[in-house]
Amino acid sequence: MEKEILISKAAIKERVSELAAQISLDYAGKEPILIGILKGAIFFFADLMREISIPTKMDFMRASSYGSNTHSSGSVHLTKDVELPIQGRPVIIVEDIVDSGLTLAYIKENLEGRGVESLRICALIDKLERREREVPVDYCGFKIEEGFLVGYGLDCNEEYRYLPAIYVLKE
Repeated sequence: MEKEILISKAAIKERVSELAAQISLDYAGKEPILIGILKGAIFFFADLMREISIPTKMDFMRASSYGSNTHSSGSVHLTKDVELPIQGRPVIIVEDIVDSGLTLAYIKENLEGRGVESLRICALIDKLERREREVPVDYCGFKIEEGFLVGYGLDCNEEYRYLPAIYVLKE
């Protein structure tokens, strides 16, 4: 498949620094737990964690609504849960892309049900094209209207994650 660059490596780096600065300001003195959503958010999560200037803790979850398809199945499955105790703690979910909103809504409701102090969402990409559930994105890297995106952790059937920028796949 052909691909066309949408967001450069430099633009991603700059935006990650801006998001980290805002999170550092908003959570000064609070030591939030950042929960990265695997697999897609791994590069964004790692870069964001390195840029945040306050103490944080980190954990991971893995959920899927895609399987091997490029469209959400609508059914969300949690395949890895957090290991840290999160009750009474400020939590930030770190996600690569908010697409249908189904996976993130499921994770958000799941974590809120555990008595977290607060919960915010940080997403590299807020993609509006196929939104089925509205989910508030508190820290947004980029808003994108449409297109199938790959690179910087985003994949198509486990391909293209390694790319350092974000591309739109062309058919």
